[in-house]
Amino acid sequence: MDSVKVLHKKIFMTAGVFTFILAMVFLLFFDSSKSLILGLVFGVLISGLNFIDLSNTLQRAVSMSPEKAQSYTVRKYFMRYIMNGVVIFVAVKTPHIHVISTVLGMLLIKFSIMITNLFNDKQFYINIFKRKEV
Repeated sequence: MDSVKVLHKKIFMTAGVFTFILAMVFLLFFDSSKSLILGLVFGVLISGLNFIDLSNTLQRAVSMSPEKAQSYTVRKYFMRYIMNGVVIFVAVKTPHIHVISTVLGMLLIKFSIMITNLFNDKQFYINIFKRKEV
């Protein structure tokens, strides 16, 4: 399996676990848990699509000339930025989607990326505690 697809799977699995945990917290502690969970799932799905689009953009840009790659990546960046704005606008205007949980869902993929990479290299932390310079 391609290393990029393995990384995607690992990040999406981590995001899925966090989404499930947050959904259970919403069910246990909030009255309007349906709108919270719907917003959370909506945000995670859109953020996942943005992550896949970013990955595809970077893979395509590597094979382009520097000028074309720059204009292509900037164009795709603004498209993802606009899509995030549309998602937040839809969450604000739709009464059965909670805005805060949508934004939280959109941040879960980023949080999953940081967690996945934070605990990726155990030798790095062993060297820190042994006070060895890398």
